[in-house]
Amino acid sequence: MTIAITGTTGQLGRRVVAKLKAAVPAGDIVALARTPAKAADLGVAAREADYARPETLAPALAGIATLLLISSSEVGQRSVQHRNVIAAARQAGVGRIVYTSLLHADTSPLSLAAEHLDTEAALAESGLAVTILRNGWYTENYLGSVQGALASGTIIGSAGDGRISSATRDDFADAAVAVLTGAGHEGRRYELAGDESWTLADLAAELSRQSGKAIAYTNLPEAEYAAALVGFGLPEALARAIAGWDAGAAQGALFDGGRQLSALIGRPTTPLGRAVAAALA
Repeated sequence: MTIAITGTTGQLGRRVVAKLKAAVPAGDIVALARTPAKAADLGVAAREADYARPETLAPALAGIATLLLISSSEVGQRSVQHRNVIAAARQAGVGRIVYTSLLHADTSPLSLAAEHLDTEAALAESGLAVTILRNGWYTENYLGSVQGALASGTIIGSAGDGRISSATRDDFADAAVAVLTGAGHEGRRYELAGDESWTLADLAAELSRQSGKAIAYTNLPEAEYAAALVGFGLPEALARAIAGWDAGAAQGALFDGGRQLSALIGRPTTPLGRAVAAALA
């Protein structure tokens, strides 16, 4: 069985390849990347596959039995790009696609949900065997601001008291490997989230505990948070999107208590405290 993974130069994709090599022979793995040279250090065959260039996709998928379609990073272009991959997979005779979607995509208020739902629909129409991994939020999405919080003494956001059931990229990579290499996952949809949930105030308290510095959480109206992010140098469209995702978290968009992720990977998900310790290190 030959397994291909898209987006292997990204942080999730690289982790999946590394973990997959411990489960199956490296010769059975194909890393797909827009620039294959950037995947050369992964220790597996690398092929050019550009979501936006359909002519690269069918050749890249030749001989592939199972494809992990990691969602494109180009928000706003995902529907077209993912449909390009699905069409190429059908053309190449791929047997199964595993897709990284969004937690509760069918009910989520997040702006990201529409493109994921469109991709899920395209997969359902494809006639291929499909497994949907509805991934929750990466803990690392918030840990990138740790150094700024230590310098300023505050974490800002618009999530209010919304609970975030995050997990690390390693947790989600383990789930992908479990599905890629295990049996009985065809036709399944998994809502994947961390065992623990936390608020941004909890994150501030944990950061305070581990760093020895007083860190507070300051909740801002969505527009003010977006403006602050623009002030930090983010493009306005991205700043508005991030603030909107935080506002969605305040509505419960990032919470899930089903523990399907830990059940799938056979271990507890990474606790917030351990992830904070790694970020501080």
